[in-house]
Amino acid sequence: MAKKSSKQTKQAGKTSTAKKDSPVVSNPIFDTKLLTFDFETSVEVPVSKGPERPFVEVSKLTEGDKLSKIRNPSNLLEYILIFSIITITVIIRMKDLEYPDSVVFDEVHFGKFAAQYITGTYFFDVHPPLSKMMFAFVGYLGGFKGDFLFENIGDFFPQTTPYYAMRLFASLCGAITCILMYLTLRSSGVKPVIGLVGTLLFIWENSFVTISRYILLDSPLILFISFAAYYYKKYQNYSENSLGSLKYLILTGVFLGLSLSSKWVGLFTIAWIGALCLIKMFFMVGDLNTPLYKTTAVATKWGAILLGIPAIVYLISFQMHFSTLINDSDGASLLSSSYRSELNGNQIPKDIIKNVGYGSVVSIKHVNTNGGYLHSHNIFYTTGSEQQQLTLYPHIDTNNDFLVEKYNETTVPLTKFEALKNGDKIRLKHINTHKRVHSHDHKPPVSSESDWQLEASAYGFENFEGDPNDDFVVEIDEYHSTAGESREVVNAIETKFRLRHAMTGCLLFSHPVNFPEGGQQEVTCAHAGIPSLTLWYIEHNTNPFLFEGEEVPELISYPKLGFWGKFLETNKKMWSINNGFTESHIYQSDPASWPLLTRGISYWAKDHRQVYLLGNAVVWWLSTATVAIFSGMLLVQLFKYQLSIPLNMDKDEVNSYVQITEFILGWALHYLPFFLMGRQLFLHHYLPAYYFLIMAFTQLLNLFVVKFFKIGRNKIIIAVSLLVILLGASYQFFDTHKNFAYGSSELRSTCVKGKWMNDWDYSCDLLLEDWESYDNLTMSKPEAAPEGMTILDKHITNTPVQVDVEDIHQNKGIKKFIGPDGREIPEEDALKLIAKQGGKVMKVEDTVYNKGTGAAHENVAPQIEQPVHEQFKNQVQPGAMVNVNLEDIKNDKGPKKFLDQYGNEIDPVVAMKMLEDGGQIVDVQQSRVAAN
Repeated sequence: MAKKSSKQTKQAGKTSTAKKDSPVVSNPIFDTKLLTFDFETSVEVPVSKGPERPFVEVSKLTEGDKLSKIRNPSNLLEYILIFSIITITVIIRMKDLEYPDSVVFDEVHFGKFAAQYITGTYFFDVHPPLSKMMFAFVGYLGGFKGDFLFENIGDFFPQTTPYYAMRLFASLCGAITCILMYLTLRSSGVKPVIGLVGTLLFIWENSFVTISRYILLDSPLILFISFAAYYYKKYQNYSENSLGSLKYLILTGVFLGLSLSSKWVGLFTIAWIGALCLIKMFFMVGDLNTPLYKTTAVATKWGAILLGIPAIVYLISFQMHFSTLINDSDGASLLSSSYRSELNGNQIPKDIIKNVGYGSVVSIKHVNTNGGYLHSHNIFYTTGSEQQQLTLYPHIDTNNDFLVEKYNETTVPLTKFEALKNGDKIRLKHINTHKRVHSHDHKPPVSSESDWQLEASAYGFENFEGDPNDDFVVEIDEYHSTAGESREVVNAIETKFRLRHAMTGCLLFSHPVNFPEGGQQEVTCAHAGIPSLTLWYIEHNTNPFLFEGEEVPELISYPKLGFWGKFLETNKKMWSINNGFTESHIYQSDPASWPLLTRGISYWAKDHRQVYLLGNAVVWWLSTATVAIFSGMLLVQLFKYQLSIPLNMDKDEVNSYVQITEFILGWALHYLPFFLMGRQLFLHHYLPAYYFLIMAFTQLLNLFVVKFFKIGRNKIIIAVSLLVILLGASYQFFDTHKNFAYGSSELRSTCVKGKWMNDWDYSCDLLLEDWESYDNLTMSKPEAAPEGMTILDKHITNTPVQVDVEDIHQNKGIKKFIGPDGREIPEEDALKLIAKQGGKVMKVEDTVYNKGTGAAHENVAPQIEQPVHEQFKNQVQPGAMVNVNLEDIKNDKGPKKFLDQYGNEIDPVVAMKMLEDGGQIVDVQQSRVAAN
């Protein structure tokens, strides 16, 4: 009996060992255990004893792909679960995409960019191109010709614009993200039922519903981030040497590249994946059973795939961008002349005379800002010396032309060509106004608080020989100039130089500070400042002496940049301009306020309806609480470890702690960098971080519910009740605030009840009080364009205004003439054109400048063949307020239009409410319509 018993014991031991080491048994096709809280989703962490310390055997954790088998959908019931997720997502996320039927929020940018991709018209944007090109492609497939430019929020879409298809693409991105939320949670070890709960919370999260309904970059961006997170979680479940591991690592790299190519937020996702790799590397190094060469090979693989593939995808997206935007436009004014010279229809000079000398008429371009060319015009400073303005102007114009003179022989005729050399003292005479570039001891007009800057102006008159304050010394910068003679004499394009004021020693300087009127960039003379901002070069160049004799002057053109030149220039400008968004915005918010959801963003308002970005407060605040709760839990575990108290954590708890840590790390890396940014920031910048936080909250929920279940199955009723309450409360919030996402009608009383925080600055006053009022409301409609007129024609067609050329002569004030191409032209040329056209011009504007910075009052007389509007615009100094009686506005029974500080139309009810609450008026325009 003893031997038999011993034999049975051995057989039992073998059976037990076999069960322990056997692969996971596949689930039945329809396994209802899937819906329970003891459904297996985790494995034991293999810990071995080493000579000095225990260590985790990383290679055994995924041995045989055990995790992938229990964390992948594998039976019919789960596929039914996924199908139900898709159904609910479609119902909530794709409802009534055709409304609003007018431009919403940043559709003014990204819709316009899509139109410009279709027409090939160059534009500049601070975001990488991929998502914008995808919207353009969808629009193109829908028949969009790029003939609607999304100019203003509230502009109605014409029938030729397939805005529904473009919004449907954004909505599909949002819907797929919902499915990926569930699959990512399952891949991270969440029980299927809890995964369903977390996904439902995400499906009806108001902020994600809102951003996935409109032509915005957020939806495709978050889709790509969610794909990267999902595939990396899949990669973690496979053995390092398996084909599945390699496949999912490559897919992670691809979607990291797609996210980076949509917005630079993708860099944060790369950082998150990199941090997870470093954590895994830490345990691999500590695994005494893993040779060092294998760890090195894995690290090399990570670097090649997770950095190399995103870089390739990013480069390909820009190659497509460069190949598509091939036509010159005003948007290309930010580009270098080398880049712009390769665009179709550009006006950048080619075959420029290379040698610059005395008697040359040149245009001088600033090297390191987007300001453009040294420029002057017959407009004067209203402070300081009150001499003629000297600015930078981004467009080619005859007011950019200056004559190079010898400093002490301006009245002595030249007889031959003499090259301009390093160290020469010169004067620069403005061709059109006969004034010379000048500096003296006056404060600059805009940078008046800078003690290290002096005013730079244009001073003099015709036949005036100049004075010593016109003298500048040419200093060639050898480092930035092309090697060879261009470092000794001034040559067009190739020589970079500085102009040092001979009397004061300051350098001609410019930086991105613009005049409040006209927007041209200020030019000063600086004793300090960044050296690169004092660099100039000559673009256009003519000299009569180089054409004497038979010898042909040497010509030069801008070198072709090629892909790498365009890529580096574009990305540098994206970085600098993105950092330059420092002006305040009415709906900007501080990153510290985002986790508390203290305010949202108004996207659109019309017809007593509004679109307002607001998160689901129930989900939002619980997700934020996850960080604090889990931090406390970690501290408890740390104290227990320090006090040598056994942790007693089972495999589900260990997995939850690991996964919550990883998701909170994702949240932190997508959130905390915004504290380092000095630019405008908005609530929607928080959404990628929030996506990770919802998954962290779901993991925490999974931990608590499973813990309840294991403590006592009778207590599971409590856990299930809490889940039902959570779903009910979150859906209730969605249901009472969904109108902000859909732009649909809502009663004022419902709106007021749903305003949980005073800082949620949407207006309930613009809504109607009862449904009958909505039924009787006449909805606004787009204005019908005349037959045969296209959308673009509607914007550009004008009826000429008849003027008397002699009246223009008699007007002794400052005049500015704009040619048919939108560029300023000299008065003499303009008068010839007007006379040739029989005294007809497209528009007349009378401008009177205030004392100070030159803010203007304009009296604009539009087309005369329509009812004439005499518009009187009383513009004030920036930041000043207009003293207007609120009662006068209320008593004015005529039509009124209210705009916010950025030109977006505000509903009159909202505007009046803002004024009653202490809002200030900065501008008033009154219009009178004269009888025909």
